[in-house]
Amino acid sequence: MGSPQGSPGRGGLGLLVLFLLLLLSPVRVLPQSCVWYGECGVASGDKRYNCAYDGPPIALPEDGYDVMQELCPGLFFGNVSTCCDVRQLQTLKNNLQLPLQFLSRCPSCFYNLINLFCELTCSPNQSDFLNVTSTIPYYDPILKENKSSITELQYFIGDSFANAMYNACKDVEAPSSNVKALGLLCGKDVKDCNATNWIEYMFSKDNGQTPFSIIPIFSDVPVHGMNPMNNATKGCNESVDDSTAPCSCQDCSIVCGPKPQPPPLPAPWLLFGLDAVYVIMWISYMGFLLIFFALVFGVWCYRRQHFVSEYTPIDSNIMFPVNSHRDNGKITCGERLGERFENGLRMTFTSWGAFCVRNPRPVILFSVVFIAMCCSGFVYIKATTNPVDLWSAPSSQARKEKEYFDTHFGPFFRTEQIIIQAPNSHPHTYSPVPSGADVSFGPPLAKEILHQVLDLQDAIVNITASFDNETVMLKDICLAPLAPYNNNCTILSVLNYFQNSHSVLDHTIRDEFFVYADYHSHFLYCVRAPASLNDTSLLHDPCLGTFGGPVFPWLVLGGYDGDNYNNATALVITFPVSNYYNDSRKLMKALAWEKEFINFLKNYDNPNLTISFSAERSIEDEIDRESNSDIGIVLISYTVMFVYISMALGHIQSCRRLLVDSKISLGIAGILIVLSSVACSIGIFSYFGIPLTLIVIEVIPFLVLAIGVDNIFIMVQTLQRDERLQGETLDKQIGRVLGDVAPSMFLSSFSETVAFFLGTLSTMPAVRTFSLFAGMAVLIDFILQVTCFVSLLGLDIRRQERNRLDILCCIKSSEETGGVQHSDSILFLFFKNLYSPYLLKDWMRPIVIAVFVGVLSFSTAVMHNVEIGLDQSLSMPDDSYVIDYFSHISKYLHAGPPVYFVLEEGHNYTSLEGQNMVCGGMGCNNDSLVQQVFNAAEIGSYTRIGYAPSSWIDDYFDWVKPQSSCCRVYNTTGQFCNASVTDPSCTHCRPLTQEGKQRPQGKDFMMFLPMFLSDNPNPKCGKGGHAAYSSAVNFINNKSDVGATYFMSYHTVLKTSSDFIDAMKKARVIADNITETMGIKEKNYRVFPYSVFYVFYEQYLTIVHDAVFNLCISLGSIFLVTTVLLSFEVWAAVVVSITIAMIIINMFGVMWLWGISLNAVSLVNLVMSCGIAVEFCSHVTRAFTVSTKGSRVERAEEALSHMGSSVFSGITLTKFGGIVVLAFSKSQIFKIFYFKMYLAMVLLGATHGLIFLPVLLSYIGPSVNKAKTRAAQERTRGTERERLLYF
Repeated sequence: MGSPQGSPGRGGLGLLVLFLLLLLSPVRVLPQSCVWYGECGVASGDKRYNCAYDGPPIALPEDGYDVMQELCPGLFFGNVSTCCDVRQLQTLKNNLQLPLQFLSRCPSCFYNLINLFCELTCSPNQSDFLNVTSTIPYYDPILKENKSSITELQYFIGDSFANAMYNACKDVEAPSSNVKALGLLCGKDVKDCNATNWIEYMFSKDNGQTPFSIIPIFSDVPVHGMNPMNNATKGCNESVDDSTAPCSCQDCSIVCGPKPQPPPLPAPWLLFGLDAVYVIMWISYMGFLLIFFALVFGVWCYRRQHFVSEYTPIDSNIMFPVNSHRDNGKITCGERLGERFENGLRMTFTSWGAFCVRNPRPVILFSVVFIAMCCSGFVYIKATTNPVDLWSAPSSQARKEKEYFDTHFGPFFRTEQIIIQAPNSHPHTYSPVPSGADVSFGPPLAKEILHQVLDLQDAIVNITASFDNETVMLKDICLAPLAPYNNNCTILSVLNYFQNSHSVLDHTIRDEFFVYADYHSHFLYCVRAPASLNDTSLLHDPCLGTFGGPVFPWLVLGGYDGDNYNNATALVITFPVSNYYNDSRKLMKALAWEKEFINFLKNYDNPNLTISFSAERSIEDEIDRESNSDIGIVLISYTVMFVYISMALGHIQSCRRLLVDSKISLGIAGILIVLSSVACSIGIFSYFGIPLTLIVIEVIPFLVLAIGVDNIFIMVQTLQRDERLQGETLDKQIGRVLGDVAPSMFLSSFSETVAFFLGTLSTMPAVRTFSLFAGMAVLIDFILQVTCFVSLLGLDIRRQERNRLDILCCIKSSEETGGVQHSDSILFLFFKNLYSPYLLKDWMRPIVIAVFVGVLSFSTAVMHNVEIGLDQSLSMPDDSYVIDYFSHISKYLHAGPPVYFVLEEGHNYTSLEGQNMVCGGMGCNNDSLVQQVFNAAEIGSYTRIGYAPSSWIDDYFDWVKPQSSCCRVYNTTGQFCNASVTDPSCTHCRPLTQEGKQRPQGKDFMMFLPMFLSDNPNPKCGKGGHAAYSSAVNFINNKSDVGATYFMSYHTVLKTSSDFIDAMKKARVIADNITETMGIKEKNYRVFPYSVFYVFYEQYLTIVHDAVFNLCISLGSIFLVTTVLLSFEVWAAVVVSITIAMIIINMFGVMWLWGISLNAVSLVNLVMSCGIAVEFCSHVTRAFTVSTKGSRVERAEEALSHMGSSVFSGITLTKFGGIVVLAFSKSQIFKIFYFKMYLAMVLLGATHGLIFLPVLLSYIGPSVNKAKTRAAQERTRGTERERLLYF
C-alpha cells in the first residue's frame, strides 16, 4: 500500500530537482580566452605593442604574484591564469603611476580605475569584451618565430561602469594645483570632462602614454556579439575594504552632503521703503523745526505783550530789566572762582607781556637758543617711507602675523608684473583638423604677437643692473623653486606653455594640405591641464613651465569670459623676485634691478603692444616723486599765505606812511616762529628716535600756520584798536593787551595741544605720529608767540613810533606824526557796524538755526554711507605709469592675491589625530583645516576664497604610498632615490603590506618628509614637493619635528578697497573657526590667514572705531580744557563742544558728497579739523563769556565784532589763499584729501564759528558772570577804557 503511493511522490521530486538544475546551469559554458599575451615590437620610445594571442589564459609565473596581488587582487585566485605576463604587469604598474599619485587619495575612485585597466590587461575573459581590429607582423628575434603586434582594438565597456567610475573620481582634488585631479588627467577642463571623454582620452594614442589605439565602446547590453565589461564598482562614499575608509568630503561631494550656502545678506534697514536713517533724520529735523519755530513765535508774542519795542532781543533775559538782573543778583561761589581765575590769567599774562617788551633782547636770544637746541635733533632725523610702517602698527595683529610669516617661511616675494594688449591685432578663429568646433582666439594670442611678447620677455630676463660694482640680472634675484637642480627663474607667462622658446611656439604638425597640431592646440590643452608633461595633440610638448611648476591660466591671461581663456584680450607676465628678511645687501640688489626694469619698460616702444607695468618698488618710488613734484605747489601755497599775512597785519594810515605802518617784517617774523615751532617738534622727537612721516611734513605746517597766524592777528589787531591810556608806557600797554587776549590764545592752543597728545592713544601709526608732532608744535608755537613774538611786537611798535621804515629800519621816514594812532580796520568796522547787527536780527537768527540744523541732519543721515578705504591709484601722481597699471588690474586680472592659512608651531603632525585635524584626504576629519578652506572656496563669491587649498600633507601621503614609485631609497645608503632614476638598488620607502599602506606616523613621518620636500616633479612622479612646498614646512629641532606650516589658496578677484577689506575679514573668520574646531585654542597656537595686503588694509577693520575714539577723545579734552580756561563756564564749554561736533559731522557729510573715503589720511584731517574748529569757536566764545553787556544778543554782537574780524582775516582768508593753490597739484591725494578737505574744514569752521555760534550763543549762551562784570566796572570806572571796550 505504501509503495504504490510513494513512487509517484519520489518521481515528482526528482523531476523538480532536475528542472531546477537545468535552470541554474548555463546553456553553454564559454571557455576563457585571451586576445593578447606578452609584448612584442616597439611602438615608440619605451612603449611597446602587445602580442596577438587567441588562446586560453596562461598561468602567471610566481615572480609576478606580488605585482598581481598589488594591482589586480580580483584576478589573484586559483592557479592565477591570466592573459598577461609579468612584463605586461610591470608596464601596467608603471603606466598607472601618474593616476595613482592623483587619484589614490580616494581609494574607491582608484579601485574602479585600476579595475578598468586590470580587466583590459590581464582578464582571463578578454575575448568577451576586447576585439582586435588591427595588427602588424612582428618577428620575435629571441624565440625566432613570427607574431602579430596589436595596433588597434575595441574595448567594450558598460555604460554603468563608466559612469560609476567617473562619479567616484570627479571630485578628487589635486592639492598642489588647486584644481580637480581630472583636470590633469582628462585632457579637458573639469567642467567639460565626463565618463566617456575621460576614458577615450586615457585610451587615445594621442595622449603620449598609450602605445596603440584602444577604442572604447560604451553599452550596457551586448553589442556585435561582445559582452561589455561591467564589473561591480565602489562609490566614493564606500570603503574598498576593511582597512580603508570612504573618500573624504573634499574628494567626494556625496560624503559632504549639500553644498555649503552663503548666509543671506543682511536686510537693509528701511522705513517706508527708504533708508531708515534718512527717514529718521528727516522726521527729527521736521520735529525740531516745528518745536523751535513754535518757541520763537511764542516768545515773540510774549514780547509783544510785555515790551513796547519790537526790537527788544529775544533771549532768556527778556523777563527782567537787564541792569537789575546783572547788578542786583547775588554772586555765587562759582562766579567768584571764575572771576579770580580769569583775573589771575589776565594779571599773569599782563606782567609777562610787559616783561618781554622791556627785555626784548634776552627774550629773543633765549628763544633763538631754544629753537637751535631743539633743531639740533635734525642730525638724528629719520623719515619713514616704508608703507608697512606708515599704515600698520608694530603691535597690530596683521603686523605680528607678517613678522611670523616672514620669520618662518621667508618674506613674500617681490612682484614685477606686466599687462600687455595688442591694439593693432584682431581676434582670429582656429579650426581644428580633422574635426572639432571652431575656436575664437583673442587679439594678443596671434602667433606674431606672441613672438613679439617673447622677445620682450627675453629682453627683460637679460636686463642688467649694477650694484656695488657687481652686475645684477634677473637670474641672480629671481624665485627659482627647484634650485639648485633647476635654476630657471619662475616666469608666470603664457609663453611658458611653450617653455619660453620661439621654436616650440612654431612647432607644427602638418602636411601639404592641413595643419593637424600647432600652438593653438597646445594652448587649448595647457590651459586645461597646466601641470601636464605633454599634451594630447600630435605635438606632445610639455605644458609645465621651465621653472618646474604649472602656469595657471587665470594668472597669465586677462579679459576673458568665464573659463574661455582663448578669448583673452590681455596677457599678464609676472616675475616673482626673492625678498629678503633682514638682508639689506641682497635687497639692494633687487631694488637696483627693479630700477632698471622700470627704466627699460618706460622706454620700450612697440606699436603692436600696449603695456602697463609695475615693480615692487613702484608705489614707493612714485610717492617719493609725487612728494618732490608737489613741493613746488606746497611752497607756492605757503608763499601766498606768507604774502597775505605780511600785508594784512599792517594798518596803513596813508600812502606816505606805507613803509612805516606796514608790518611785513613782523609778519615774516611771526611766520618764522610758526615754522620754527614745527622744526622744534621734529627735532625734539628725532632726539628720541621717532621717525618722521610724509603726513607730518605736509599737514602739520598747515595746521600750525592756521593756529599760529590766528593768534598773531588777534594780538596785533587788538593792539591796533587799543588806545594807550594816559601815562601808560608801551610795555604796560602791550602787557595789558596781552592780558586781554592771551587767555583766549592759551585756551585754543592748550585745548588743541591736549587733544592732539591724547590722539597718540590711537593704534594707527599715521594718526599717532601726526598727533604727537602736532601737539608739540602747537605748544611750542604758543610759547614762542607769548615770548619772542611779544618782544618783536614791542620792537616793531617802537620802530613805528620813531618813523623808521619797515624792513629797512635804519632809514627814518620824513613823514612826522605824533606816534602810533589807534585805528579800526575796515574789516573790523564791517563786522561791528554791518555784519554783526544784521546776523543777530530777530528774523535772521531762526533762519540761521534752521539752515545749520538742516545741514547737520543731512550730514548725520549720510555719514554712515561714507566709504572706507583708500584707492591705491589716488596716491599716485596724475602722470604716473602706475595709474594705467591699477586700471588694467581691475579690468583684466582674474585671480586675486594668494592667501596662506598658517598653522603655528606646536601642532603634532606625527599622530593620526593630529593629521586628521589638518589633511583633506581619506580618513581626515570633515571639519579639518584643508576641508574648511575647501568648503570656503565652494562659496567663493561670499568668502572671497577662490580655489581649494594646496595641501602639502595630502600630497605627502600620496607620495609616500608604497604603491607609488615616488618614495624610493637606495638600499645600500638609505639616501633618497628620485623616481626618474633607474637603478635596481632603489627600493620603496615603505613595504607593500597592510601596515605599509597606512599613513606614516611617528618617526616614519619625519623620516621621509624631507625627501618629499626635496623631490622634483618628473613624468614618473608628479607629486614631488620641492616646487610646490619647499617653503611651506618649517622644520624645528634639527629637522626632527615640524614647526609652522602653511596651506595656500587664492583670493577671488579683488578690485576695490571694500573687496580687500571683506576678503581679509572673511579669511580671519574662517581661520578662527578652524582654530575653534581643531580645539587648539588652549594649546597656545592657532591658525591665521596671511596675505601680503593684510598689513595695509587691517586698519580699515577698526577705522570706524578709531575715528569715533580719536574724535571723542579730542572733543572730550577740548571740553575739559575749555571748561577750566573759560573760568569754569561749563555751559560755554558745552556750546563750544556742540559746535565743534557739528563741524566734524558736517565734514563727514562733505566727504560723502565729494566721494572722499574714510582712511588714515582723512582721519588725520578730521582730527586736525578739531584743532582748526577750536580756533574758530574758542575766541568768540571766550569774548562772549567775558563781555559785560546786558543781554545775550548784545554780548554775542560784541564778541563777534571784536573777535570775528581777527578770526576771519587770521584763519579764513589766510587759509583760503593757500588752499586754492593746492587745486593745481598733480597728485590726486593732494586734490582730494588736502585741497577738498582743507577747503571744507575752513569753510565749515568759518561758517559755524562766525555765523552759527554767535546765533547759538545769543539764544542759549551762558549768563553773564556778575563777578566779572563788577570787576570790569571797577577796573574801567572813570576811564575812557569803558567806552573803547564796550562801545
